[in-house]
Amino acid sequence: MADTYCKDCKKQTEVVFDHAAGDTICSECGLILESHSIDETSEWRNFANESNDNDPVRVGGPYNPLLTDGGLTTVISKPNGSSGEFLGSSLGKWQPRSANPDRSLIQAFKSIGIMSDRLGLVTTIKDRANEIYKKVEDQKPLKGRNLDAILGACLYIACRQENKARTVKEICSVANGTTKKEIGRAKEFIVKLLEGEMGSEMGTIHAADYMRRFCSNLGMSNEEVKAAQEVVIKSEDLDIRRSPISIAAAVIYIITQLSGDKKPLKDISIATRVAEGTIKNSYKDLHPHLSRLIPSWFAEEEDLKNLPNLQNAKGDD
Repeated sequence: MADTYCKDCKKQTEVVFDHAAGDTICSECGLILESHSIDETSEWRNFANESNDNDPVRVGGPYNPLLTDGGLTTVISKPNGSSGEFLGSSLGKWQPRSANPDRSLIQAFKSIGIMSDRLGLVTTIKDRANEIYKKVEDQKPLKGRNLDAILGACLYIACRQENKARTVKEICSVANGTTKKEIGRAKEFIVKLLEGEMGSEMGTIHAADYMRRFCSNLGMSNEEVKAAQEVVIKSEDLDIRRSPISIAAAVIYIITQLSGDKKPLKDISIATRVAEGTIKNSYKDLHPHLSRLIPSWFAEEEDLKNLPNLQNAKGDD
């Protein structure tokens, strides 16, 4: 009980709450101080199969516009105890006959969700990947194709469309052992299939798209990140025929060598998933232009002369 001012008693009195009627009643004179009040607490209900399970779920699953019935299908579960044997035998027979037509689609969405979580992607990217997969499945049967590669390619395209690019190697790491070549083929298949709908939505990948994430993985300072971003933006004006991710990795190596916190080439290779030989080759291409690329506020001309002279090496750009 709590204290509330009663107009009849003209003083603070203890009150009683009638939760069924929603009334607040004075315990001394019986006056209803407030009627039909709304209970704003959560109306927890238990949807667990077992009575002793702790499952305080308020609602069912969310509505999904990509599914035939919005994802609101009712599933008849097997009853417990002998009293439900007749119910189970009659209704249970109809369950397989009314199988969910979206079963494979739901499983695909689940797989995309798992991959997205492992890569730390936001919900908007996961939803976009689901939309792409739904369009692909609606237009052409996927029987006989590598489903993991298709799902990985959908996620890769979704990342590009949402300007949160991930490398193919990163997608491969969560796509159940799928290779770069398989995801590449799946991506080309999807782009060609949905060419009319997708248009130029994928855009062009730039080294700057990867920079902040790679720098964060390496624990670089804000000043180093800012300098690295300036360098990759300036490098776009140069005719350097390297992949954006290779340029990003080489720029990170250069910036860390000019700072007080030098990073080993091996650590940068692991963080960016770019081979050490590829980083060396990209570094060699950028080296003649460093005086134009490196911001003067970050390093002086004399500092550039002290950069290591990496020998050429073979890499898988």
